[in-house]
Order: sequence, then structure tokens, then C-alpha cells
Amino acid sequence: MEYVYRPRGVCSREMRVELEDGIIRAVEVKGGCSGNLQGISRLLVGMSAEEAIARMEGIRCGFKPTSCPDQLSRALREALDREENS
Repeated sequence: MEYVYRPRGVCSREMRVELEDGIIRAVEVKGGCSGNLQGISRLLVGMSAEEAIARMEGIRCGFKPTSCPDQLSRALREALDREENS
């Protein structure tokens, strides 16, 4: 299942995550710090969404109350909820 998320309060504009039985199969982030987000995306493939959420949730970027990893954890949470309810 592919899920598209529009992050708020960060530089990235769009996050696409693909889940299969709670496992991350693909992540694509448009905008933001390209190299860092490509690296994070590749590290997440094959990881359970719950594990990824636990690792990234609450990370802040400077003085902002959120970050791209935190927003990605929110995207994964919403994708998991959708996957469980479908």
C-alpha cells in the first residue's frame, strides 16, 4: 500500500511511503535535505514501521518543534493506521 503525506513545518514538500504488512518497502521524500533524506529512506527499507517510528518520533530540527524524520514518523503512523483499517 502506498501512502502520500504532506509534511508541515519542514522543508520537505511530500513523503511517499510504501508498506506491506507493517514493513517499509519504499520511501521517497521530495524537497528537504536531499542527501540526508535519501540516506534515511534507504536505511528504512525492510524495517518495521513501528521500529522506524520509535527511532524518529520527536526529533527536532534546530528550534523547530518537528523535523523531516519526525514528519516521516507521522506519515508512517498514518500509513499503518490506514493499512490496519483496510
